[in-house]
Amino acid sequence: MRFKIHYIILLAIAFGVQSCKKDNYEAPTSTLSGRIMYNGAEIGLEFNQVPLELYQPGFGKSGAIATTFGQDGSYSYLLFDGQYKMIIPNGQGPFRWQERAGGGRDTLNVTVGGNQTLDLEATPYFMVRNAAFAVSGTTLNSTCSLEQIINGPDARAVESVTLYINKTQFVSRTDNIANKELAAAAITDPANISLSVDIPDITPTQNYIFARIGLKISGVEDMIFSPLQKIQL
Repeated sequence: MRFKIHYIILLAIAFGVQSCKKDNYEAPTSTLSGRIMYNGAEIGLEFNQVPLELYQPGFGKSGAIATTFGQDGSYSYLLFDGQYKMIIPNGQGPFRWQERAGGGRDTLNVTVGGNQTLDLEATPYFMVRNAAFAVSGTTLNSTCSLEQIINGPDARAVESVTLYINKTQFVSRTDNIANKELAAAAITDPANISLSVDIPDITPTQNYIFARIGLKISGVEDMIFSPLQKIQL
């Protein structure tokens, strides 16, 4: 019995030493951040919906280091220095990115060494341009135009355009206090779209709201948005 007790104690000490070694590993200190862009303009997305994946070949971990884009198209990683491969998975995002000739998406080789900014270039199916907002009484009026970027066999059609408002900076299909949708069949001029929505009572009272215009593209799960704007009431 005494031998067994000593054996258990030795195992506990050994496990404790190994745990201390693991705990003493240095944490990652390099930040890799940036935004997904098109010709210098942010690609507005729905928060936490479009994934971005990093892989570190030969590091003993085959799974992805995953994150998602912010609604302004931003991303950020805290990493160890080294070589990585970056990819936006197939079918994700309202855009084309690093497309291979034979189909699917290619990976981007990334070298991390200290803090750095890496903006990613993508080609969206459309962009929501010239979004403008004006308050009239308890109504928010808006205008915008749609610019089709991808034409030809890879082109997609507009499904709907929606004005979203919220009391916080998170504005999307799932984060809004009111919205107004315009179906594609009701759009007579993509260069001149008007949308209005009634502003509901906000509790507790505040003298501002946030607004964005979102475009749903046919056959594409993720919407693309105009830049976020703060509107004084």
